[in-house]
Amino acid sequence: MDCYFTTKKKLSSIGGKLRPGIVHRIDKDTSGLVVIAKNNISHEKLSNQFSNHSIKRVYQTLIWGKLRPQFGKIETLITRSSKNRQLMEVGLTKGKKAITNYKTLEVFENDKIPTFSFIECKLETGRTHQIRVHMSYKGNPLIGDKKYGKKRLQFKKINKKFEKILSNFDRQALHAKSLGFIHPTKNSFVNFESKLPKDFKKMLDFLEKFSN
Repeated sequence: MDCYFTTKKKLSSIGGKLRPGIVHRIDKDTSGLVVIAKNNISHEKLSNQFSNHSIKRVYQTLIWGKLRPQFGKIETLITRSSKNRQLMEVGLTKGKKAITNYKTLEVFENDKIPTFSFIECKLETGRTHQIRVHMSYKGNPLIGDKKYGKKRLQFKKINKKFEKILSNFDRQALHAKSLGFIHPTKNSFVNFESKLPKDFKKMLDFLEKFSN
């Protein structure tokens, strides 16, 4: 997880003693960028941008199967699950509006591996577990997602090396690639990028080589 606006001095106190300076959250076991504020004024300005959905957020993920269509917009309500209060779900009549723009970057498929897709998502809203809920709703959950993904993995045919990589990937394949916002003191747009972590890149590199 990459952090910006960090300092050895005291951070913003708005988040409390346990979360000093933390402006927003990403899901547990999701890699990538978060924003940390140096002081309370910056924290408030940045928080307002998140509340107004003006933050530019791009995520990358590996999902099961192929999305149809391969690019588009998912717009639903998201609410807390009636069966499990720790989970979220798409709501038909209640919940908060959630909008995810997505495009397929690459599809991996042959007779020795299941079909996977490498997807990029741009968020218009930032609901809890939004990408994970939306991909599951489409029938294409994230690889490694213990809450919204496939419960049992059974393959008729699969490359043994990739099966080992897959079994050792112990989190959801979701990475916060970039964050763009108006800098709280310079009042100019800034954008930060984060490279894929080693575990994610290892799986992606293998799929690219094996599928070509």
